[in-house]
Amino acid sequence: MKYVNTGVVFQEIPDEVTLSINISNCPCHCLGCHSEYLWRDIGEPLNVMSLGEMLKQYGDDITCVAFMGGDATPAEVNNLAAWVRKTYPELSIAWYSGRALLSNEIYLGNFDYVKLGPYVERLGPLNKRTTNQRLYKIQKDQTMKDITSKFWKKKMG
Repeated sequence: MKYVNTGVVFQEIPDEVTLSINISNCPCHCLGCHSEYLWRDIGEPLNVMSLGEMLKQYGDDITCVAFMGGDATPAEVNNLAAWVRKTYPELSIAWYSGRALLSNEIYLGNFDYVKLGPYVERLGPLNKRTTNQRLYKIQKDQTMKDITSKFWKKKMG
């Protein structure tokens, strides 16, 4: 598994300061994708060593790490999430998947948030009420609570 770039973001996970890691070799190829460059198998290896360096670099500046993609290798995403959970228990962990269904290689106990759903241009992204995509908060009993509405602006009265 490889990553292309990272960034500290404030909108991907509500109420979190998130280190977003863009993973390449995306097999989903969603029509209208804003990151087609991630379809290619490019970038640097994403493993415990490279992830550890990133987390040391950002330290107290982040509250969450998000794996953006990795649908070609969900078991590797799961393994890295397990490592973060053990090594940095204070951090929240998120996975953005372009698949409609959760991979059976994902153990929900390793995650605090999971986004599911391909990007469908006519339905819009997470901040549109018409979106097919869903962001879930993983509960203590490993059920998934839909929190997508946190992305929607409230209408003023």
